[in-house]
Amino acid sequence: MLKNIRRTLAILFAGLLTLMLLDFTGTLHAWLGWMAKVQFLPAVLALNVGVIVFLVLLTLIFGRVYCSVICPLGVFQDLVSWLAGKRKKNRFRHSKAINWLRYGMLALFVVAIVAGINSFVVLFAPYSAYGRMVSALLQPIYIGINNLLAQLAERMDSYAFYTFDVWMKSLPVLIVAIATFIVVAVLAWRGGRTWCNTICPVGTVLGFLSRFSWLKPVIDTDKCNGCGLCERNCKASCINSREHAIDYSRCVACMDCIDKCKRGAIKYARRTESPSKPMAAPSASDVHPSDNSRRAFLATAAAVAATAALKAEEKKVDGGLAEILDKKVPERQTPILPPGALTAKHFAQHCTACQLCVSACPNGVLRPATSLDRFMQPELSYERGYCRPECTRCSEVCPAGAIQPITREEKSSTQVGHAVWIRKNCIVLTDDVNCGNCQRHCPTGAIQMVPSDESNPRSRRIPVIDVERCIGCGACENLCPARPYSAIYVEGHLATKTI
Repeated sequence: MLKNIRRTLAILFAGLLTLMLLDFTGTLHAWLGWMAKVQFLPAVLALNVGVIVFLVLLTLIFGRVYCSVICPLGVFQDLVSWLAGKRKKNRFRHSKAINWLRYGMLALFVVAIVAGINSFVVLFAPYSAYGRMVSALLQPIYIGINNLLAQLAERMDSYAFYTFDVWMKSLPVLIVAIATFIVVAVLAWRGGRTWCNTICPVGTVLGFLSRFSWLKPVIDTDKCNGCGLCERNCKASCINSREHAIDYSRCVACMDCIDKCKRGAIKYARRTESPSKPMAAPSASDVHPSDNSRRAFLATAAAVAATAALKAEEKKVDGGLAEILDKKVPERQTPILPPGALTAKHFAQHCTACQLCVSACPNGVLRPATSLDRFMQPELSYERGYCRPECTRCSEVCPAGAIQPITREEKSSTQVGHAVWIRKNCIVLTDDVNCGNCQRHCPTGAIQMVPSDESNPRSRRIPVIDVERCIGCGACENLCPARPYSAIYVEGHLATKTI
């Protein structure tokens, strides 16, 4: 019963969290956003004392149930291990903990956080790794299905769905997501919880605490016949059936050993006494041979990997007459921070690059950075849209405190950058036509049109920018008709401010 309860909670939690990561409408974030905030590392970076205390107490009472129920990467490993178990049962063996690697990785992780080496931190944060896998590999399929339903609904005069662009936000993130999926899946297929117990820094921290947990699996030596069935079904490889010993720092409280024991020799209870002497090795009659069955993992991996090939059909011509060139990203001296990020230093220290804000952005302006100092952390870019002053979605979903919550009123007066006009790109001068697109769409009135020739009031008008009123929303850059580079673009600031 304990195993079924744990498995049901894990499936429910991981399923809802995955749906929240996939959701691009913002509907689920209002209901399920707390699931991201109870993840261990985001709570630590956000200094969410209540969540940290809750997780510590949860571990000290029940053991590492966080790793087997709350952590989505842990549940993913259990899924892969379960599929592998269909092919070969009783496949695990006890192995000694590789403590030098576990605590070495934890030490490097802590040093990287303190030193601000974010590219190392974001690679090994478990929740963030899972978020990138879902965002890069599963979301294109999810949006593709939504677009198909939207087309079918439209034919029936229903608008319950609407289409959404499928596009590659970052090639490096896609590569990292694929590599993470392969490494974690292979380790789970071969060794169960190898990633959790040798590489994951969160698993190491909680493993240290779980040694002192009040409840834990306990072997009753009076009932145990030494068959070793519990050891061969322990995906954490932490049970030594010969010595009746369990390494509680690696036990993830999955309850598989309790479920497999035929004699009821393992109970989830308070450990009151030390184990007795080792018993004799199991006889041949006690060992259950392994068997083979369905192969589902390879099909699942192939389906997920195929999502990288999905791309939305884009309109390439304007009215069927002129080719539309895609806009190119300008070379910004300073990246544009999301509103609510406070400062570049604060944002870099708290962001775990989970891609939740990137997936949730309804305007398509957030995308992962490619520079090493800010690797995979989101930044604003306006080739596909602009940051609407009334939108606060990214500040609502961030679980790590990298983007502080702001109101719509605060958002409309938060300056993240300022516009810069590039004379040589402006079609008013290059094509000798009237434009004024940037002025018409500026929400703060920071752009005015003046004669290009001061001595001739009738000359073509060009934009002049009031940098004190500009909030850096990117409406001018996005809606500028110049191609491939806009004639006006936004330069970021190291710190946001209210104007």
